Order: sequence, then structure tokens, then C-alpha cells
Amino acid sequence: MSTEPIVQSLLYGGDENARALAAPERPTLTYGALRAHCTAIRRQLAARGIGAGDRVALVLPNGPEMASAFLAVASGLSAAPLNPAYKEAEYAFYLEDLKPKLVLVAPGSDNPVRTAAATLGIPVAEIRVAEGAPAGAFSLWDEEADDTLPAPEDEALVLHTSGTTSRPKVVPLTQANLFASASSIAETLKLTPADHCLNIMPLFHIHGLIAVVLASMKAGASVCCTSGFNALKFFDLALAEQPTWYSGVPTMHQAILLRAKRNPEAVSKLAFRFVRSSSASLPPAVFHELGETFHCPVIEAYGMTEATHQMASNPLPPGDQKPGFVGLPAGPEIRIMTLEGGAVPQGGTGEVCIKGANVTPGYENNPKANAESFTDGWFRTGDEGFLDADGYLKITGRIKEIINRGGEKVSPLEVDDVFMDHPAVQQFVTFAMPHKMLGEEVAAAVVLAEGQTITEKELKDFAKDRLAPFKVPKTFIFLEEIPKGATGKLQRIGLAEKLGVGQAA
Repeated sequence: MSTEPIVQSLLYGGDENARALAAPERPTLTYGALRAHCTAIRRQLAARGIGAGDRVALVLPNGPEMASAFLAVASGLSAAPLNPAYKEAEYAFYLEDLKPKLVLVAPGSDNPVRTAAATLGIPVAEIRVAEGAPAGAFSLWDEEADDTLPAPEDEALVLHTSGTTSRPKVVPLTQANLFASASSIAETLKLTPADHCLNIMPLFHIHGLIAVVLASMKAGASVCCTSGFNALKFFDLALAEQPTWYSGVPTMHQAILLRAKRNPEAVSKLAFRFVRSSSASLPPAVFHELGETFHCPVIEAYGMTEATHQMASNPLPPGDQKPGFVGLPAGPEIRIMTLEGGAVPQGGTGEVCIKGANVTPGYENNPKANAESFTDGWFRTGDEGFLDADGYLKITGRIKEIINRGGEKVSPLEVDDVFMDHPAVQQFVTFAMPHKMLGEEVAAAVVLAEGQTITEKELKDFAKDRLAPFKVPKTFIFLEEIPKGATGKLQRIGLAEKLGVGQAA
């Protein structure tokens, strides 16, 4: 076992025969078997010349194999998880950007990543899952070779994050980043080997990968890896697994609460130690209803990809959980700064900035973004907020134009670029409009080229093979002219209010 701050050392949190990964109707994978699995996968990759510093793209459905693939690859190489719902054009973009040495897919998968990878000359391998195998156990091929463990500064995970430009930024996260974040989350939540998490988060997102899977491994706890969030199945799974906690985004909690009203008997048989919420602002009304329904603390946290997820978190009792606040610093240092980089007095509002061992060393091949995002070693989150007298952080808004659709981040310019390719479109501006359940929904203002006509359905059909479904605008506003600023620039922020659009639910 390595004692360095690397992912592999996090896999030693549990005893040899203790449960690590579980899944519905599957035998559990013990910590001893998980450690052996990760070693075997690293050795199999080494046999094909893939080792420390190399990227392996993971395009697997939510479940135990996705979790164990992440742990195996991140413990020795760099994992590049991608959304299995992407279209071929999106895969082509991300694969060309990331340049992985290999793409892993499910057995028999016909995912369009195969075509995109073939075009770029990137090998694709189907994982091999034996009949009756424990949750998460798989192999790649029979050959093995010696592997080399990475150094703390080596890359362990790489993700894209949408920014205010049309090109998503590449966020490399080091072994030390993952170690620091998983350790601080495990400490914040006081996880122990007795804890069992029901994972409902997608495992191509930083939230599920770090806050659920890796933090649990650090504590020697266990995770039930479901196929994804399904409100109709939540209580059946929870009754079968008897988890001590789960983590989700606010829209998931709202859907669970709706089901809870119809399943009071099931609710009475659950005993959560706490419920965690992150990735979008949790409405205070939902905070209170969750606590009243499950009779446990509700822990809202604040995270982002560049911070390897968690930056702040409400503490467990006897600490206070403040509704509407994302909690105390929980990992990095937090400072509120002016746009010019100066310190804001206690209680003043400004940009939330962070510094610490879990913060990315910088965006890849993007000196402009790095110059804009780092000031004297502090990372500028692009979020606005303040620290109250007790040191709790309140997020008051976003400086950037990114649309946060229930935790799914959408780059407006990326959407613009797709629709501007349509011959009937003269101008196209994507913007956020209020939505009761999601917080924000994707909308667009459209000016058609002279003499052209097109329907909302035709526009959606045009995008369906070019954008993941969550990125496609749900509302299109057809205009003669889109409101402009003093310089003639099309105005995105505040457009929903100007146009009087928004969805109640």
C-alpha cells in the first residue's frame, strides 16, 4: 500500500472482507476484491502500453462497473468519464480534445462513441463481466504487465466544464486533488465503515465520483451503485439496501419528496443518518421538507469541477445547518474578492474565490482562461456570495452566463453555434429562464433569415443528433429583433425577464 496522497491509497479504507460496492441483485464486492480488481485492470492496461499519465475514456452506464472502472483507472492513470447519452458529434469533440489512449464501453454496446473513436483512430474495448460476478468485477483481456503507481502531481481525472465561451474547458485533476477532496468530504460527513450510500448520481459527474464513491472508499464505507435516478424505484431500492445516506441535486430531492407522500410506510422504515444536497441551490422549503420527512439533518454543500467537487458544506450536528446557505469552508480556503482581486470586508458581497489542495492546477492548453480564473493563487469561481458572521457561505448569484439546469451545466454559446448552422436562422441567443423544479431551463431567442419559416419542432429535430437532450432549448421565442446593449452586443443575461418568459413547473 502506498502512503502517498494518491487515489490508490484511498482504497485501503476498508477491511479485506468488508463490503465496498453493491448493486441490486448482484453479489457484493469486498474491499479485498476491489483492490485486487484495480491492480488487475492497471496491469492489463500496462500490457497494452497504457500507464501513468495516459487517459482512458469511460463510456459506461451508471452502475457498479462504472464505479470500479473509475477507481481502477484513476488509481494509476487518468479517468475521462463521458456522458453515455452524448451524440456522435459530441463524442468526436470530446475525444479529439482529450486524446485518450483507449475507450471502455459496456459488453455489446452500440454507443455512438464507437464510431467517433474509430474516425479518430482511438481503440475501443468492451469490458468483460463474468456471469454471477460481484458488483463491479470485470476484466479487459488476459495479458498483464507490471504497472507503475503515479506521483501525487500526476493526473487522475479529467473532465470538461462549460464556460462562458462556446468551447468547454478541459479540467485536469491530480492524484493529490482527488485525495484531498475525498478526505475532506469523508471528514465533513463523518463517514465510517458502518455507512452505506445509495448512489443516484450519474458517475460521469464530479458529484457522484468524488462525494459518493471516492469519499466512501476513504472511510471504508460502502456504496450501492444503481442504474441512475428513478423516483419510482427509489423507495424499493432504499428499503432493500437500508442506506445511511444519499446525495442528490435539488430536483432529485423534490421528486423523492413527491413519492414520499405516497409511501409513508416505506419512509417509516428508513433511517438516514443525513441527506446531502449539492450541485445546485437547495430551496429552503425543500430543505425543511426533507428534514421533516426523513427525520435527519439535511446537509447542503457547494461544489464545482475545478475544486474536485466540495468547497463548502453545512456541518453535521451539533453544528448548525442553515437553509439557503452552502455552509462552512470544507476543503479549500474561501475568500470573497472584488472583481479587481481585492479583499471584500466581512459580510460584504463579492466573487467567491478558493485556494487549496483540491483545486485544479489549471485548465489545459487555455492560458487565457487561466489568467482570468486565477488571481495570486486564488481560483475565481464566477459565483457571487458572502460569508456571514458565523463564516457560513451564501451564494447570491452567478457572474457567468452558464445555465444551471437542475445541476446540468449548459454553455449558451455551444447551443448557439449548433442552431446558427441552420439555414433558416439569422440570429440565435440561448439564455436561462426561471423554472420551478429545475431552477433554470434552457430557452432561446430566434430571428429567422428573411423569407424563412420554421417551427419549434423542426428546430428541436435539427438539434437532436447534435446536442444531448438536456442542452436543447425547451422554449423558442421568435422575434423580429433581439434586444441589444449599448455597444450592439446581443444581451443574454436578463433576457428571460425582458421577454416575460418562464415556466412554473
